[in-house]
Amino acid sequence: MIPADKNKQIQELIASLDKPALIWLKGFIEGVISKTPEDAGAVAKTSASGKKITIAYGTESGNSKKIASVFAAKAKQEGIQTKVVSLDQYRFTDLPKEEYFLTVISTQGEGEPPSSAKKFYDHIHQNGFKLPQLKYGVLALGDTSYPMFCKAGEDVDNQLGHLGAQRIIDIQRCDVDFETDAQSWFNGVLQKLSGQPSLNAPVLKPAKKGSAHHIEIASEGVQYKSGDSIGIIPHNPEHLVRAIIQHTGIDPEISFVHRDETCSAYELLHKKLNIIYLPERVVSKYAAHIQKEITPVKTGLLELLTLHPVKDASHFEAFIQQLEPTTPRLYSIASSLEKFDGEVHLTVGRDAYCVAEEQRYGLCSDLLCALKPGDTMDFYVHHNDQFRLPEENKDVIMIGPGTGIAPFRAFLAERDATGAAGRNWLFFGDQHFTTDFLYQTELQQWIETGTLHKLDLAFSRDQQQKIYVQDKIKKQGDEFYNWLQSGATVYVCGAKKMSEDVEIAILEVIRQSGKTEDADEFFNQLKESGRYLKDVY
Repeated sequence: MIPADKNKQIQELIASLDKPALIWLKGFIEGVISKTPEDAGAVAKTSASGKKITIAYGTESGNSKKIASVFAAKAKQEGIQTKVVSLDQYRFTDLPKEEYFLTVISTQGEGEPPSSAKKFYDHIHQNGFKLPQLKYGVLALGDTSYPMFCKAGEDVDNQLGHLGAQRIIDIQRCDVDFETDAQSWFNGVLQKLSGQPSLNAPVLKPAKKGSAHHIEIASEGVQYKSGDSIGIIPHNPEHLVRAIIQHTGIDPEISFVHRDETCSAYELLHKKLNIIYLPERVVSKYAAHIQKEITPVKTGLLELLTLHPVKDASHFEAFIQQLEPTTPRLYSIASSLEKFDGEVHLTVGRDAYCVAEEQRYGLCSDLLCALKPGDTMDFYVHHNDQFRLPEENKDVIMIGPGTGIAPFRAFLAERDATGAAGRNWLFFGDQHFTTDFLYQTELQQWIETGTLHKLDLAFSRDQQQKIYVQDKIKKQGDEFYNWLQSGATVYVCGAKKMSEDVEIAILEVIRQSGKTEDADEFFNQLKESGRYLKDVY
């Protein structure tokens, strides 16, 4: 028990602190409690002290700044030299010199970074430099009620890794109630800096490339424009839901309130919650719930329950709503209402990957690729006003390898149906001509009818030296630059890594074919005038 005089002092201290300070105090107390044996904390602090970290924040509402300030205070308590800076004040020339770089960044609108982080975001995505000496971590703030949850933070995390930087801790995605997850993540950072051993997650790696599927959905009355996507919240497999119910003993008809909606346990597990691949933060919450030490690695709910069972059904009932909602998956629409009235077409690649040598498939792409004629599905239209065709007399250049061709099939179908006068140039690629040339017949017909004026193909595995769409752009550099000079709009759709390589190629074309030293300025003018548009993932 705490003596009365000490208890009074504690209460007075708590009353005098604001929320960020209370969060720091909570983490500090947890750290003190965890320091057993007694000298363990001293060892950690000594090994972390003397290191230098920069905590850079990008914020719209102020939450990222508050968190960064709390983190800085805690780091300084550990003897770590700490600098806190807003990303709009950060000097880009400092980035290659940093030892440890942490960023706290929110997501706005359609997956965009906050305005204060826009220049930093563009800098790391456009300039083609490398950061092999940098050690970094990203805390991403978002709101799971929006489709692009934490996308800006994910983009920064992925791009720093692409630039050769070393990720010292996995990205932490935080919902609106971010305090606990944020503090846990920073405790993990401090553990890394102190040199304490950490737990390893199972290795995820791509499996053999799967085939693409063309899917046509009857959708009478659904309105969309070329460039839009549809959002799908995939249902979890029924056999998996039944196995979880059987394993826990939970009554499938028991009611829960989920986001102001009353639904049964079965509906929650089948239609509302992510049970396929739980993030580390959910595994940590489950460990706390059952009061066991569990390695915080990504895993499925059934695997977790099998290895670490709940006591009974009521024990699982108390945990079920700590599972996170299933996030919508967005798929570019591959059709135009001008040609395919009452239909939505998709181009879907079956996402395959391996976990510990076991091949698995993406939840939504697997379900879509297994659809049979007559099946039904729920979706909504995700409008994208930042990816629209220009005026009908303007030229367009479309760069979309793999399933990135989807919106460009819609563009070409619309321009064909409306008789648009503007010229159309498509860059398409994949691995093999014989197996991966999507929409080959349609593209050939559009060439014959004059809708498609130029088609450049890059099949990377059909010759000894790999060839990609960016190589084709550079090969056609003079004509590509002439189209830009004539007012063409450039569109890019597909993998983010591809889009980065494409931007480097376009900058090279502008420098060489445009014979200008101001390629960056030329390229920025394309973006600012809405003549360089991306839909990448």
